[in-house]
Amino acid sequence: MIEINWGQPLSFVMSSDGDVQKFSTIEQVKYWLLKRWPIADEARSTALQQVEAAMDCIVPVGVARRAFVAAARSAGFVPENLVGYSSRRAA
Repeated sequence: MIEINWGQPLSFVMSSDGDVQKFSTIEQVKYWLLKRWPIADEARSTALQQVEAAMDCIVPVGVARRAFVAAARSAGFVPENLVGYSSRRAA
């Protein structure tokens, strides 16, 4: 199996409690989309298709990353870097 460079990890706040999940490999992303995703919507389907295509070297990884970010936002996840620092310090 060829290892595909996913690039910089993507981190999302996954719950109102502030739980953060870091996605550092394309295999991890595929697993989450298949097994742990909270909703089955168009964004998830598109992301899964793009991730699988990137794993087969049919599309660039950047296309899969953008589709995954769109699916994460559709599922209500917030990129960790967009969470305000003031709310983190208060915890």
